[in-house]
This record gives sequence, structure tokens and C-alpha cells, in this order.
Amino acid sequence: MSKHKFQTEVSQLLHLIIHSLYSHSEIFLRELVSNASDALDKLKYLNLTDENFKTLDFTPRIDITFEDGEEKRLTISDSGIGMNKDDLKENLGTIARSGTKKFVEMLTGDSKKDSNLIGQFGVGFYSSYMVADHVEVISKKAGEEQAYKWTSDGKSGYHIEEAERESCGTDITLHINEDGEKYTNRWEIQNIIKKYSNHIPFPVYLHWEEVETKGEGDKKKEKKEQKTEQINAGSAFWKKPKGTLKAKEYNQFYQTIAVDYEDPVHYIHTQAEGTLDYTTLFYIPKNAPFDLFNPDYKPGVKLYVKRVFITDDEKELIPTYLRFVRGVIDSEDLPLNVSREILQKNRILAKIKNNSVKKILSELKKYGDDKKKYDAFIDQFGIPLKEGLYQDHDNRDDLLELVRFKSSKEEGWVSLAEYKSRMKPDQKSVFYITGDNETNLKHSPLLEMYRDKDIEVLIMDQDIDEFVIPSVNKYQDHEFKSVNYSDAADELKTDEDKKEENDLKPLIKKMKKVLGDQVKDIQASTRLKESPSCIVADSNDPTAKMQEIMKAMGQAGGQEVKPILEINPSHAIVRKLSGMKKSKSFDNISQLLLDQAVLLEGAKLTNPTEFVDRLNSILTESI
Repeated sequence: MSKHKFQTEVSQLLHLIIHSLYSHSEIFLRELVSNASDALDKLKYLNLTDENFKTLDFTPRIDITFEDGEEKRLTISDSGIGMNKDDLKENLGTIARSGTKKFVEMLTGDSKKDSNLIGQFGVGFYSSYMVADHVEVISKKAGEEQAYKWTSDGKSGYHIEEAERESCGTDITLHINEDGEKYTNRWEIQNIIKKYSNHIPFPVYLHWEEVETKGEGDKKKEKKEQKTEQINAGSAFWKKPKGTLKAKEYNQFYQTIAVDYEDPVHYIHTQAEGTLDYTTLFYIPKNAPFDLFNPDYKPGVKLYVKRVFITDDEKELIPTYLRFVRGVIDSEDLPLNVSREILQKNRILAKIKNNSVKKILSELKKYGDDKKKYDAFIDQFGIPLKEGLYQDHDNRDDLLELVRFKSSKEEGWVSLAEYKSRMKPDQKSVFYITGDNETNLKHSPLLEMYRDKDIEVLIMDQDIDEFVIPSVNKYQDHEFKSVNYSDAADELKTDEDKKEENDLKPLIKKMKKVLGDQVKDIQASTRLKESPSCIVADSNDPTAKMQEIMKAMGQAGGQEVKPILEINPSHAIVRKLSGMKKSKSFDNISQLLLDQAVLLEGAKLTNPTEFVDRLNSILTESI
């Protein structure tokens, strides 16, 4: 027998799982049955594709037995791939996933304790310790002679020793504690399996002892009989005719494959026959998975070939911008021994993928007819959809109908179609503003002219907008035009605006001498109606927001980009400044017009102390 210590993260997890997660403790059984199903999937694949395993006597099944006497035990057995000594160490003594640290942080932080996190973070086996004081695992790996026994009380470490098992597979025996006593009950086990594991593609058998009493008094006799019953459907759910399935059944299957307590908000079931023969069943979750924005996110779509599981770790099955989708692809046309390299270049799979993407986008468009539901979807998955605008040129037109933005006129999310329906008859462009905060952007001086002319402006306060919208360029026949740029107002400029620009040239010349290379240019503003000044970007330069993003990414580049200062010809400050001679007060006011414009843009001042000194100087003169 060899004794081993748990990896540090495992010790932390076990403590947290045992002491912090009490709700939905039943999920331990879901996790163990799910692991057993995975083991069967792996051996079934080898049994069909690998010459070394084709002669193996393989009958895929999961068996559950329980003892509800003085000592309560629950055993989950499978005839799957099994584990050897090294596998037991790696799978049950170590967690080699980048999400583990985040999982620990979420459980120790202020966030709501949620046992659903167990499945999401791939630590399902350890949920056993919510209901058991001691766990034994006996496993024999397919193709090997020696079985091994792993035992642990879930505290500091575990033991591994040689054991006996007739065939390959795994037995997990839980020595149930007081918190788990209700799980050594036939009906409780049966209900949990039907709830979470009814549609795994292998039979789950429950074994129990039934006691029948006959006669009365002294003649009373008890007859004990061992009973066995399959307690799940045990078939490929997605291959059943759609007309025979109910929403409740779809939701139950979703919980089987997605490890999610919430029902999905939508499902898409396609059974295609003809040139290509395939079945897909996709789900849209209610909430975003924890790793939605992690580069090493766990894909949510499983690939089957002729109902044989191939992989659930292939990111090429669905575009990255749809990585929140959960579900199954089952092809009748791919070879069973298809490799990852072949998958990435396979024309059949590429066609299935393209068809699936179009179907998902089409269904999302229909789902968008219910504004309340679709707004909730956008709250969760709006950013990944915008990634699609950048990544998927073939489906860009469809994606443009699906993405949503905030607006200067409406509360909540608006579509581009809604924006277009409210455009002025002579309006050529879709106007938008980018920045950090929706509230600040709605009150930005850059919008004053648009409010005055009753023109709607889209509010884009997500970082991704800065990258995506310039790459899209157009919505139908209308160009996107950022009001953050100096030329945005050109199409709305009147003859009166042009006259005011000409009148302001002498003042602009004096101000340029004061501000020097702090600005790229100074211009009379067409857009300002109430504020005295604002800053905008040259059409060839990145906006202030984009500069911040680039700095955060370590891509600030060389020379600093200078803003263009716009001043309002009709504002009282600018008018009085026009009549002033060059003086210290003129210099201070000119500088303050720039400084306040920088602050309103959400940028930082280079020297806040000098700003305060100038402000105090002007205040002193005015008193």
C-alpha cells in the first residue's frame, strides 16, 4: 500500500465542498454517473476503432447498489475504460485545470454558494464528500491485468494498493454519513437518475433487496429477493423523432450534458437527411458559463459519429463566438476513427458546422421577437455575438440583425433595424459614440448637436465596439460614423456653421499659440450647443478610448496621439475670449477649455495641480 498527499488545490476544494456547499447535495450522484458514462464512451470508441480492443467483451452499463442497514453504503459501478495506478493519482489526487483557483475564490468570496459550480469546474468526483465520510475506488484499466484500490477520508491524503476486479471498469463505494442517509433509498436514487441522467446513452441499473412478508403471528415469514431494474431511458435522446419529445424532456437532457440547474432559454433540434445525414441538438443557456471569456474555455458541443462519442474537447465544432452554445452533433457520414487533425479539415464536418451556424442564427433572430427575453440573452451573450461580426464575414449580415446597442433615445437595448426605422429622411449615417460609461456618454457634449436635431446616436460602452464597428463599416446602405471623430458632423453642417467657423479663425490662431503641441488642431465646433468645448479624434487616429485599450494591451506604440479641440462659437466664454487680448487670463482660460474637455471625455489630466492653480486664478479674478 502506498500513501499519498493531496495536491494543495484538492485539499482546499475538499474542505470547501464539505463545509460550504449544502444545497443540492444530490448532484454528487449526477457527477459520478456522468463520469461513469464518460468512461463507457471512451471504451466504446476504442472497442470500435482500435484493433487491440476489438476482441474485448464489452457490455456498456452502469450499476448502482446500496445498503441501508446500520452501515450505509452506496456503490456506482461501470464497465468502462477503467484506471490504473497512475490514472488514479492523476484523476483523484490532482486537479490540473486552470479554473480550479477561480473555483476556490468563488467559494471563499462573497458570491452565492452554488453546488452547480462543481460540475462546471470539472471536480465532480469530490462532491462525494458532501454525503460520505470515506470513499473507496476499485478500478481496472482496459487491456491491463492488475486492478487498484484508491481510498480516502477526504482530508489530508489517500492510499493506493493492489486489488482484485474481474473485468475492466470502476467501482466507487461511498460510506454514507448522516447528511447523505436519504440517498440509500430506492426511490430517492431513482428520482435523481431520472432527473439528471435519464438520457445518457447507456443503461443504468438499480439493484436492491426487496423483503416480502407472508403469514401472520408465529407463521409470519420474510422472503428476501434481489431486484434489478433499469431506471433510465438509456438511448440517444437526440435521435428520437422531434414530434414525440416534450419541452420537459429537452430540458432534462440539457441538464445531463450541460451540468446546469437552470433550464435553457431555447433549444434547436435538427435532423437532416439527404446529401448529408446528421442530427444536431443545440441549447442556449440562461446564464453565461464561468469561462466564457477565458482563452482555454471548455467547448460546449459534443461530437458523435453514428451515436458513438468522439470528443467534447474540440473548439472547431462551432465558431468561438458561439462558444456559449451547448449540445450534440451526430454525423452518420464521418469515419469512427476520425482524428483531431482530420476533423479540422473535414469537408463533411465543415458543411455541418456551416449549416448549424446558420440555423442557430436564424433561431436567435426568431427568439429576438420577444424583446424582454432577448434583452436578457444579450445581457449574457451580447459580447460574443459582436465577436462574430469581426470573425464571421459570411454571416455578418445575419449577425448585424442580432447584435444590440444602447441608445441616446431609448432605455435598454436597441437593434440596428430599430435605429434605422427612426432615422431622419435625409440622414445618411448610423451615428455612434464610444467610451467607458453609458451614463457619461449619454450626457457627453459630443451629442449636443444630435439632440438638438433629434438624431439618435448609438451608445457603445463595451471595449469590443471599438474593434468591431470600424471593421463592419456599414449597416445595409448606411455607413457607421463615430461622433468621437472630427468629421462626424460634416454631413450636418449648415451655411451658418461655416460662417461661424470663419469668424472664429483669429481666436483659434491665438489659442494655438497657447496650447501648442498639446493638441493636433483647434476647430470651431458644429456639434456643440451648450458646452464651450470638447475634444475629438482626427479621422486617421484612434479615439481616446481605443488609446486606453491599446495601452492596457501593451500596444501603446510610439508617439502619443494628440486630440483635436473644438470650441463652441456661440458660447459666452468663447465669445468673451474672442474679445480678450493675449494675457495670462487668456492663456488660463484657453488651457481650461482644453482641460475640461479632456475630463468630460473620461481621460486623465497630465498635471492636475496646474489645472487647480489655473482654476483658482480665474475664480480669484471673477470675485
